[in-house]
Amino acid sequence: MEQQRLDKVLAGQGTSSRREVKEWIRKGLVKVNGQVVRAADAKILPTDRLEVNGRPVDRREHLYLMLNKPLGVVSASRDDRDTTVVELVPEELRRKNLFPAGRLDKDTSGFVLITDDGAFAHDILSPRRHVEKEYLVRLDRPLTQEMVRRFAEGMTIGEDKCRPARLLPEADPLEGRVILQEGMYHQIRRMFAACGATVTALKRIRMGGLPLDPTLRPGECRELTPGEVEQIKAGRRPE
Repeated sequence: MEQQRLDKVLAGQGTSSRREVKEWIRKGLVKVNGQVVRAADAKILPTDRLEVNGRPVDRREHLYLMLNKPLGVVSASRDDRDTTVVELVPEELRRKNLFPAGRLDKDTSGFVLITDDGAFAHDILSPRRHVEKEYLVRLDRPLTQEMVRRFAEGMTIGEDKCRPARLLPEADPLEGRVILQEGMYHQIRRMFAACGATVTALKRIRMGGLPLDPTLRPGECRELTPGEVEQIKAGRRPE
């Protein structure tokens, strides 16, 4: 197994800078396998147990979080005017370079994936991967079979050509579910506008094969298990 520098491993967790990590080590706050280590360049193995100030360090390469985004919050890492989805991440889960994998409009709620894994985000957001995103929508007029047909055929909105999408009516005639494999700017609202309807509420309820956790209240988030990450990669909900 390949050895790595202690300070590089700790800084790589993304919660602190290399300078801060070296200060922890100098003060004797870092333990490797239960022993205090005061050399920042000490070599450690992937199997070594690390502690900082008595707390174990989980040596994950990347972090994957599910957030139930409330209305009024922007899908960004930083913003000068509005609260961002990254700012809603609890302190104990924060690390550098977190970002939302895909965007939800400020006036759309629901499932936002937050990660620091750029390759994973690129993979699941690529239209060629066919990873589904499912939304619950409420309209100002009853959903019609003509809307279902137009969504299924694909449509042109402005200069954008939309791929075929599924529109599934709910028991409430004003509600339906939309399943997309792409994510253009304001796509669902624009598609319904082309059908003569206005979206009054929109919520993302699934990414790939993973539904939004119903126990998460608006503004709450939790870490995904490795199995749940694979469910997103799966592309669609199992039949």
